[in-house]
Amino acid sequence: MSPNGSDRSPRRPMRRKLLQAMTAGLVLATATGCTYKDFPRLGMPTPTTEEAPRILSLWQGSWAAALATGVLVWGLILWSAFFHRRSRTKVEVPPQTRYNMPIEALYTVVPLVIVSVLFYFTARDESKLLSLSDKPDVTVNVVGFQWSWGFNYIEPVAGSTGDAKTDENLAAIPDRFKKEFPANAGGVYDVGTPASKDPKTHNPGPTLWLPKGKTVRFVLTSRDVIHSFWVVPFLMKMDVIPGHTNAFQVTPNKEGTFLGKCAELCGVDHSRMLFNVKVVSPDLYEKHLQELAKKGQTGYVPAGIAQTSHEKNRETNNL
Repeated sequence: MSPNGSDRSPRRPMRRKLLQAMTAGLVLATATGCTYKDFPRLGMPTPTTEEAPRILSLWQGSWAAALATGVLVWGLILWSAFFHRRSRTKVEVPPQTRYNMPIEALYTVVPLVIVSVLFYFTARDESKLLSLSDKPDVTVNVVGFQWSWGFNYIEPVAGSTGDAKTDENLAAIPDRFKKEFPANAGGVYDVGTPASKDPKTHNPGPTLWLPKGKTVRFVLTSRDVIHSFWVVPFLMKMDVIPGHTNAFQVTPNKEGTFLGKCAELCGVDHSRMLFNVKVVSPDLYEKHLQELAKKGQTGYVPAGIAQTSHEKNRETNNL
């Protein structure tokens, strides 16, 4: 019995609270709307390019490493709490250990090994994802500006005359990218506003069309501040920087309309910098380019701010 005459154990309220907390955690874990098929992706959307599974694999591996580390740390904490708690019958101070070289070496070496392994896989996958083929099937100059996007399709299109390699609107793009442009690529463009909507899905923002199964290179330029080009199910994003041209390429392997957004806080209307990506068959893609030409959207919109001097020097030294 307790000192006040009650036979109620003081541990029962704590056990009841623990049970309630575990029940709440179970409800939260099972009521998130995810199915068992979604769980292996750990929050990532279904990949829609040939390159995206590499990113997903790196994401899953990082989570596995973090979980293993967490289990070890949680296990040591619980083990210490339960097996080295103060005894009710003994009040003396337990033996104190000031130095233990094996343990100190262990908690120094193990984190270094973990970081080194993560760095290796990250560097390996990053090198692969950022590599550019000599001749991509399609080249699109993505132009970011406050507060929407422009898309220059750098291809020869019937009804559009000119040459992307010499076009003044593309002067900000370095020669190392221009040398891969198709010959006599008059090109077509599409440009949006925050009020633009996809005509079929009614999703906000302009729509970028891409052909399924073709290697697409994105050449990223900005007219004002730093933006970030992110097509969510591509699992790949890259900064769009004024005075510096970035590029990466993907091969879409699933048709459909997907959402894209700016992933860099770029000002007051950053949240409205949305766009859509429509992946279609190569025939429909070519038909869309012809439709843009018939609308008079031939040539190119200004790509952005010219490269800074130090960026030009860097590229010259790396050639």
